[in-house]
Amino acid sequence: MSDLKSWLQQQQKLVDAELKRQLPRENVRPATIHKAMRYSIFAGGKRLRPVLCLAAAEACGGDISTALAPACAVEIMHTYSLVHDDLPCMDDDDLRRGRPTSHKVYGEGIAVLCGDALLTEAFAIIARTPAAKRYSVGDYVTELALTGGSKKLIGGQVLDLEGEGKDLTKKQLVQIHEAKTAALLTSSIRLGAMTANVTPAKLEALTTFGYNLGLAFQIVDDILDVTQTTEQLGKTAGKDEAVDKSTYPAILGLEGAKKEAARVTKKSLNALKPLGKKGHRLEAIAHYLLDREF
Repeated sequence: MSDLKSWLQQQQKLVDAELKRQLPRENVRPATIHKAMRYSIFAGGKRLRPVLCLAAAEACGGDISTALAPACAVEIMHTYSLVHDDLPCMDDDDLRRGRPTSHKVYGEGIAVLCGDALLTEAFAIIARTPAAKRYSVGDYVTELALTGGSKKLIGGQVLDLEGEGKDLTKKQLVQIHEAKTAALLTSSIRLGAMTANVTPAKLEALTTFGYNLGLAFQIVDDILDVTQTTEQLGKTAGKDEAVDKSTYPAILGLEGAKKEAARVTKKSLNALKPLGKKGHRLEAIAHYLLDREF
């Protein structure tokens, strides 16, 4: 585990350095929007999606440096979604990654524009990814666009908003989270593998891995929301219950949710078998996410 944590820290530093290089500096006019963008991007966080992107590239025999552009793009898209999710008209949260949310610092108007600017910047960055033999720059852009669109990331948020105050079934809850959480996590892995010119068969296996890992990640997130403190999470604990959202613990019970997280994680690990020993890093990350406490 210490080796994994050391590797994760190294990749996080790589991603942060590239993000600092790619994003407009704070003093670039108009300075307010660039300060807001950097405030949200560099507020901390696990950098899970970019790290998975780099790990997938490595597992498929690629060069991590080639996967840095899509790694940054998925983190920027993820951050945009958080900025918008936290708005009063959405999930209405005042705390993210241990700091006041963007709209609390810069106001709602700038927060909306900050999310818009980040989303646009994500496509500018991913378009700089070197093409592989099997995958063109257009393939990378299309992958990210479909993931961020109305059928996945945005669609998941729509279903999430419409589900507030309702007793959802497990199937309905899965539909929300496979779009809102699992889709971007899966694309992070797919994009990393694509930069390594992965074969279609291995890409399919990694897609299955990412999908199940994304669901497991969300289940654990729901569990932590009711078992950890705001200080431990870096965001408002108990928020889902406060706004009457259906969650895995609410539907399955706490122990049932834990069993479901373990079951789905096992499915993700089984999907890695075609990669053999090269998938060891992704396997370690899956175990790490299942056992995390924040």
